[in-house]
Amino acid sequence: MSSFLADLPLAGTLIATDFEGWSDELRAEFADHAFDGAVGSRLLSENDRVRVWEIRLEPGERWHAHRHVLDYFWTAVNAGTSRQHTFDGTTRDVSYGAGETRHFRFGAGEYLLHDIENVGDGPLVFTTVEHLDSDNPPLPLPISIDRGASR
Repeated sequence: MSSFLADLPLAGTLIATDFEGWSDELRAEFADHAFDGAVGSRLLSENDRVRVWEIRLEPGERWHAHRHVLDYFWTAVNAGTSRQHTFDGTTRDVSYGAGETRHFRFGAGEYLLHDIENVGDGPLVFTTVEHLDSDNPPLPLPISIDRGASR
């Protein structure tokens, strides 16, 4: 899996490797959410082709560990900075420009498990679109997920 992770378009400044600085609570969260398909804080729309998500984080807020298995892209709605921990033990700080977009593709059995924390001074907002016709089946979503105003 490490060679696959090296091929992902992850960006940012590498802060640590080998789980350096990870608390026991963070390690436990990654174990508890290892198969959590809620890749955003709010599911805005879903049909037979896509799931459209929003992540909205105020400074200091974070979205828990979650697993990406579907091909997807995200767009930063505004500029900001995040800190992300990734399942391979790395920690990165990433800066985004408003409108910046990144695309990800996963082969059968491939995934990305990570969290995201807003370490900037203002809100951090993303729109993420997952493609349900990917090489992997979609993960089930928790019943408690915020499903937004429309379906």
